[in-house]
Amino acid sequence: MKGIIFTELMEMVETRFSVELAEQIISAAQLPSGGSYTSLGTYSHNEVLQLVTQLSTHTGIHGTDLQLAFGEYLFGRFSEVHPEFFVDVSGSFEFLAKVQDYIHMEVRKLYPDATPPNLTCTRIDEHQMQLHYQSHRPFAVVAHGLIIGAGKHFSETLAIDVQLLNDDGTEALFHLVHSN
Repeated sequence: MKGIIFTELMEMVETRFSVELAEQIISAAQLPSGGSYTSLGTYSHNEVLQLVTQLSTHTGIHGTDLQLAFGEYLFGRFSEVHPEFFVDVSGSFEFLAKVQDYIHMEVRKLYPDATPPNLTCTRIDEHQMQLHYQSHRPFAVVAHGLIIGAGKHFSETLAIDVQLLNDDGTEALFHLVHSN
């Protein structure tokens, strides 16, 4: 997993909680990398899970809630760092539909060893979409948070129904309905 995910997670912990807590969870997780991340590095996705587990232990916030919050935070950061992906995009459905064939393609150009998840979007009508998430990493909950972030970015009210297609969080079907 690319280091940018790790650096953004630690940035979220530092800004929403504290620098001290970020240091505590890194120390407690006893990570193979030592918790020293660069945005261009590649690390095991298991380290994210260990960090979230430690953050949950230290804050009392359920791990699922932390992953949702991280996904939402990550979307906000993504929109700040890569405004070019938002040019001429009018809403969350349009944005989500271009992730697989445009954004993930650009990610692979920048990071040839990157393995982003597969996203398949099926537009049902102007107010409904299904998004199929499939990955070798168990981050369907983070994907859910990213979808929430997309709705907020475009000032849309999204109802999101999630169907986990397996128990490990590597595959999910999201049914999205927007009411505005």
